[in-house]
Amino acid sequence: MTNVQEKIQELLGDKPKNFIYMDNAATTSLDPVVKEAMEPFLTSCFGNPGAFYEIGRSAKIAVDEARKNVASILNCTPREIIFTGSGTESDNMAIFGIARKHAEKGRHIITSCIEHHAVEMPCKQLVKEGFEVTYLPVDKYGAVSVDDVKAALRDDTILVSVMYANNEIGTIQPIKEIAELLKDHQAFFHTDACQAAGALSLDVQELGVDAMTLNGSKIYGQKGVGILYLKRGVRIQPLIFGGGQERGLRGGTENVAYIVGFAKALEIADGMREEESARLIELRDRLINGLMKSITKTILNGHPSKRLPNSANVSILDIEGEAFTLFLNELGIYASTGSACTSESLDPSHVIIATGLPYECAHGSMRFTLGRSTTEEDVDYVLSVVPAIVDILRKMSPLNLDESMVREEGKGELHYI
Repeated sequence: MTNVQEKIQELLGDKPKNFIYMDNAATTSLDPVVKEAMEPFLTSCFGNPGAFYEIGRSAKIAVDEARKNVASILNCTPREIIFTGSGTESDNMAIFGIARKHAEKGRHIITSCIEHHAVEMPCKQLVKEGFEVTYLPVDKYGAVSVDDVKAALRDDTILVSVMYANNEIGTIQPIKEIAELLKDHQAFFHTDACQAAGALSLDVQELGVDAMTLNGSKIYGQKGVGILYLKRGVRIQPLIFGGGQERGLRGGTENVAYIVGFAKALEIADGMREEESARLIELRDRLINGLMKSITKTILNGHPSKRLPNSANVSILDIEGEAFTLFLNELGIYASTGSACTSESLDPSHVIIATGLPYECAHGSMRFTLGRSTTEEDVDYVLSVVPAIVDILRKMSPLNLDESMVREEGKGELHYI
């Protein structure tokens, strides 16, 4: 047995391996009620919603009912809801669809430098097609400035896309204020709200957005389904052409079971939003405060208070996040170093770098995102083992950073002791 294995066994003691899931920003478990709602459309009611016979009509009624239910939560009309195959597809549909459809009015797009890759990569592709993209900076908390949006606006700006809440550090963006700024401008306003669902209000009238993205896997629904809210009057160019489904904006036979499941998951998440958010805030703060107190040279990433109720992201200096994650895994604690969509990359988080922290700090970042199954006992167990793991990893690390030199006026500064 290696020294590392011995240390892990020491931390486990006589207890069996745990199952403490703290990566709910990556995906959530499937709610049993959602599974039950989906079941008939996976078995007996398997008809195509476009068919005229009974099981086809039953499927269409289910899709229509799901659309109405989603629309009621978003405070919009059912016609403004487009069902898609994922949050990524919805983001792509909004970015490409709006830009290409309205290119004759202008070719300038504004977005932030901390967007999910589902927004970032379409913007990069549009640059190749002759569009110009302005990437807004963020402050040390990962927040976009409304003044920066205003300064970046031009007569030829046709689209602004700023996420509602960041998937890595949890910072909530000033969506309402940006929408107010854009009210008298031709630019359409899109927000990726995948992480915000179940935690923040999704009332599109209140938010003032023209387009909004959601997906099922962040709200205890299933992977492989999403929606795009598209305000009435906003025209887009489709990405997928086919049989005219979703008002001709997204061809392909509707995935009835997943659509029904998404609507049920959103209904449950929105219904318990206030109570669950309050519970998670207590646990989140217990975890953050415990980590900051028990581990020296630890930096909180994201805004101290304007953050998602379940999101805790810290940079622990002098360690590698990947090694830390593997240690946690052996103890049955499941967390991540950042976005699940880039987990195969060894590049540091573009979000952490954008807040002004240097490369070495970004590599030591850890994301804990709590969920419905998280208990106070789970948090306390994590806090009981993490200091020992950090101690092991720091003894193996060639780094020895001076915490006081890490940030200077929002810019990364390094000092090796």
